[in-house]
Amino acid sequence: MEIQEYLRLFVEQVMATGYLEWFAVAFGVTEVLLAKRNNILLYPAGIIGIVLGLYLKLNAKLYAESLLSMYYLVMSVYGWIIWSKRKAKNETLPVSWTTKKELQIALTISIGGYFILYYALVNFTNSDVPILDAFVSSVAWAGMWLLARRKIENWIFLNVSNMVAIPLMWHKDFVMFALLTLFLFIVAIFGYFDWKKIYDKQLKVYS
Repeated sequence: MEIQEYLRLFVEQVMATGYLEWFAVAFGVTEVLLAKRNNILLYPAGIIGIVLGLYLKLNAKLYAESLLSMYYLVMSVYGWIIWSKRKAKNETLPVSWTTKKELQIALTISIGGYFILYYALVNFTNSDVPILDAFVSSVAWAGMWLLARRKIENWIFLNVSNMVAIPLMWHKDFVMFALLTLFLFIVAIFGYFDWKKIYDKQLKVYS
């Protein structure tokens, strides 16, 4: 297929994108930009985008992705509460590297979550992409847990998930979600280095 044909198909898919997907993508972009800046408003923006995306993914039979969205929702509320409490005390939740124990927990969430989700998808749903769906969701679960705790490695886990999520979204004809995930992948790279700079500044302040 020629490049012009790919472009034509791409434009057609973009034009066919529903308004709910557009809104979900817009709030998703807002969330990740605020996360990159370490801004607490990432949570309310994320919650709106999550709810919209959850509705769309359920209709597309992306059950593990839907569970991931529910997890995102819970972790967003959790993170918002933590940040709000610290802000009320004029404190900020410091950015830091994960400890060995935290990394073990994150890996356990990723690996254990994968096998649980895969088993559930194969045996209790009509999912046609159980391997990819389970992988994307389980790794992102760990990434969101690290994000809520302000751990720099959250960007690494989230980007591993994003790399697989891009073709998965495209396969499900969620063109805008695929582009959003590509955008998240790029921003996460910068987010990782930005958070390293924030961490270095913290060391100077407290040293």
